[in-house]
Amino acid sequence: MIPEDRYELATYVDMSGAPRAGMVVDGRVTDIAGALADSGKKALADCGTTVLEVLEQWPQMHAELRNIAKESRARPALFKSVALSEARLLAPILYPGVIFCAGANYRDHVAEMSKALGLPDEPDPHELDLKPWHFIKPAAACIRATGDRIRLPAYSKKVDWEAEIAVVIGRACRNVKVERALDYVAGLSIVNDLSARDHVHRAGVPIASPFHYDWVSQKAFEGALPFGPWICPLDQIEDLGNLRIQLWVNEELMQDSSSSNLIFSMAEQVAHLSTRVTLQPGDVIATGTPAGCGMARGRFLRPGDRVSIRVQHVGTLINEFTE
Repeated sequence: MIPEDRYELATYVDMSGAPRAGMVVDGRVTDIAGALADSGKKALADCGTTVLEVLEQWPQMHAELRNIAKESRARPALFKSVALSEARLLAPILYPGVIFCAGANYRDHVAEMSKALGLPDEPDPHELDLKPWHFIKPAAACIRATGDRIRLPAYSKKVDWEAEIAVVIGRACRNVKVERALDYVAGLSIVNDLSARDHVHRAGVPIASPFHYDWVSQKAFEGALPFGPWICPLDQIEDLGNLRIQLWVNEELMQDSSSSNLIFSMAEQVAHLSTRVTLQPGDVIATGTPAGCGMARGRFLRPGDRVSIRVQHVGTLINEFTE
């Protein structure tokens, strides 16, 4: 049974073509600023036109949006809405401040890649007192919405898929403890951390050189981070430590795992990153990908491929690829 106050936080395009913050309730999209104004919350309505503005007021906004969701179910005609099938969704946050992406953070993926590369099994990083490892992707260049057609980069013939659960920050945090880290999270979404596997290394630079890796060509090309379809508030997600995550290329299931295989938990990642920088509302953490990537199979994305990613209790992200 769906809780009466459940909703998803989305960015949609209104009739004028402008991006607006919306909430999805039972397959319909309601404008958040409009619903807040209709509820007599003028001050909140004035800072609720974008999802980033909503996240900057997250604790209070979330409480109000739960009430609006409840009222919408009790009286469906109370707030003006449009069918989800008729709405155009954009990425949940158009321009996050920072997008952090975890590397090598699923046990099954690390084992798979070690086998594919002929390397010995790696020990649990916790046993070596290692910390989570992240890189950064630029938002404007990389983010694409569910339903977008994404052009494969001309310089790569080995673009790989990586289904990931994304953590969205809802309160500024610095030096937080693991036990409190999730208190600063607004919710979860989905990303596809696309990778150009044939541009991991810089040609002509020795492998032992600290300048050997080409992070931009591998990870930061145009359209390299499909993101969506929305943000599901954290307190509406059951069993955070055992969320099923699946990816299909066309009709073929490629990735099928669970957040129980995370090496560093979502809370550990938030806590660690907060020791390096102050995390801000709207920052996004892609928490790692499980086994089943194309690299281990020798199969990479081709023009015409359709990729679907489903995360339990969160939603489904779908994109097609072109040349």
